[in-house]
Amino acid sequence: MNHEISAIIGIGTAVPDYRLEQDETAHRLSQALHAYPDSARWAKRLFKQCGVKTRYTCEPNLLEPSDSCRYFSLAANHLVPTTKERMAMYKQQSVPIAFRAAQKALKDSQIQSSEITHLITVSCTGQFLPGLDTLLVKELGLRETVNRIPLNFLGCAAGLKAICLSKELIQHDRHAKVLIVTVELCTLHIQPSTAREALFGASFFGDGASACVVASSMAGSRPASFELGTSHSVLLPGCAEEMVWEVGNYGFDLYLSTKIPKLIREFIPEQIERLQGSDALPSLWAIHPGGKGIIDVLEEVYSLDKEQTGPSRTILERYGNMSSATILFVLDEMRKQLINNLADKTSGIALAFGPGLTCEMIQISYIPAAASAMAELKDETYA
Repeated sequence: MNHEISAIIGIGTAVPDYRLEQDETAHRLSQALHAYPDSARWAKRLFKQCGVKTRYTCEPNLLEPSDSCRYFSLAANHLVPTTKERMAMYKQQSVPIAFRAAQKALKDSQIQSSEITHLITVSCTGQFLPGLDTLLVKELGLRETVNRIPLNFLGCAAGLKAICLSKELIQHDRHAKVLIVTVELCTLHIQPSTAREALFGASFFGDGASACVVASSMAGSRPASFELGTSHSVLLPGCAEEMVWEVGNYGFDLYLSTKIPKLIREFIPEQIERLQGSDALPSLWAIHPGGKGIIDVLEEVYSLDKEQTGPSRTILERYGNMSSATILFVLDEMRKQLINNLADKTSGIALAFGPGLTCEMIQISYIPAAASAMAELKDETYA
């Protein structure tokens, strides 16, 4: 057996305590925009059509009525939270939720925290130093010598970038065991605005954390896993201004072009062909739900059925787009679906998009728990 084959052998997810119901949130935002009827109508349409029903937030003020919500209200007497205030909230809230996701991933993998050799932390919605990585070392009981690799401010594709990086680490050292922890508190960056771009972002981003353990596919007893195959990263030409995330005085300023699904239709099939080569199209599609339009266009181009896009749509509906954390929510949902269906080994692809416009993709193979155990037994027999 090839001991350098790596796999996601444990996954954990977590969300904050406060849930945003999409209908209620749209109503509160519309009330805040009552003096701007065109923007209010646009917001209602966006909230209804974006594919989200619920999201989670770490900020209880976002559940307040429109006249007392500092993130929505355009009233002159309301002090909009500054970037400094938002970063203070991020520092306070990010560590506990990241810790919960990481604990679940370690338990799921049946790997002890002392065995972790590399810690990759991912976030683009907040920063502080000493960072999330240093605090998690202490909270999780990781070794002080663990190799810490923070991936900051890379956007929605960074969670998958971390998975691809972990595969390369294990190729160089088959004893490596990598813990990836992503946390994104996107709702902290909602701002009072009548601009369509700002309303678009406010309509479907949510807060969440996810984690996984990546190790050799032979690394001990475990539940169903995803083996990692060939990866591919590409920066699409002429698309740098289509997805922009900059630091402003009142949070981070996000711009998402409505042309992104069209650009994915134009450029991504060639990139998937480069990754797949002569291989048949995959059965599993772990699509980062950066928006409903992204899932729709890939479903149309590749004639995917509702079961194939189901995990991505389910996560978008229940949690919204949680930036880099979302892809592991999708893989966790996909694994549950495959386990419930008693699926055999199945090939697939995971892909995510981020500012640049960049695309990260990797081949995956679902390995049922029984098959994992049999592979270990066979490996021991012929050792």
